[in-house]
Amino acid sequence: MSTILNTNYNFPNQKSVYKGKVREVYNINDELLVMIATDRLSAFDVVMPRGIPFKGQILNQIATKMMKDTEDLVPNWLIATPDPNVAVGHLCEPFKVEMVIRGYLSGHAAREYKAGKRTLCGVAMPDGMKENDKFPEPIITPSTKADNGAHDEDISREEILSTNIVSEEDYIVLEDYTRKLFQRGTEIAEKRGLILVDTKYEFGKTKEGKIVLIDEIHTPDSSRYFYKEGYEERQQKGESQKQLSKEFVRQWLISNGFQGKEGQQIPEMTDEYIQSVSERYIELYENIAGAGFEKGAITDIERRIEDNILEYLKG
Repeated sequence: MSTILNTNYNFPNQKSVYKGKVREVYNINDELLVMIATDRLSAFDVVMPRGIPFKGQILNQIATKMMKDTEDLVPNWLIATPDPNVAVGHLCEPFKVEMVIRGYLSGHAAREYKAGKRTLCGVAMPDGMKENDKFPEPIITPSTKADNGAHDEDISREEILSTNIVSEEDYIVLEDYTRKLFQRGTEIAEKRGLILVDTKYEFGKTKEGKIVLIDEIHTPDSSRYFYKEGYEERQQKGESQKQLSKEFVRQWLISNGFQGKEGQQIPEMTDEYIQSVSERYIELYENIAGAGFEKGAITDIERRIEDNILEYLKG
């Protein structure tokens, strides 16, 4: 099945291109950013050798839908979506931190807690919690924005301000926006029978100095979801939660001896496994978006994307 792993376009007035773990961002005339969501799969900050059919489209369509559903609360960078895999928005200068917010003790926070830590990014975590318990209040645990191939690192609010990665005035806005978005995301998830467990947001500044939400929001790559039904019973019995996130890929990799550490081999991903991951992503889309998934044409994805972008830029 066709997937898009890399792009190598040359658009009119193109100034530069940035290739992230999953997205490729083309700078048009220092005014617009054209962001293409590829089908690359990244886990433990490592890009897997094979792509997942429709993954880029799914991420792009969830993110653009969620941006529209939150734009009354927090301004965002988005202008248009000329193709299922493409978002076009205002050129922004990204902040060098990711705003991670956690409503539950899961994932990285749970691993740190299990190791005996009771503070994460300078934020205290209560004693006596079990994995996947709800925090009394959501906690913000920022991380540094790593370059490709490097790992994002936990960082506290105090360190961010003392090293002037972000000014205090701006950071207050980032925290406020993060809490508002998480609250709205929680409400949207609840309507779909889901729990938004944790997520990360990225922000940037427009040329006019306005702080806006950039990149993706509430996608299965940037967020963890549980199914609401049965959550309490599973917690009481000490069972693992039914998840709707990329965690299932991480767990498969861990069970096959891979955690992104030096010297570890990425396990072989068979066609059957790739197909099963694609199906899980489609399930994620339909649950999170609350709508059926319509597959984009994949006979020549690269040409389709290029044609749609050129048509938009002409407009």
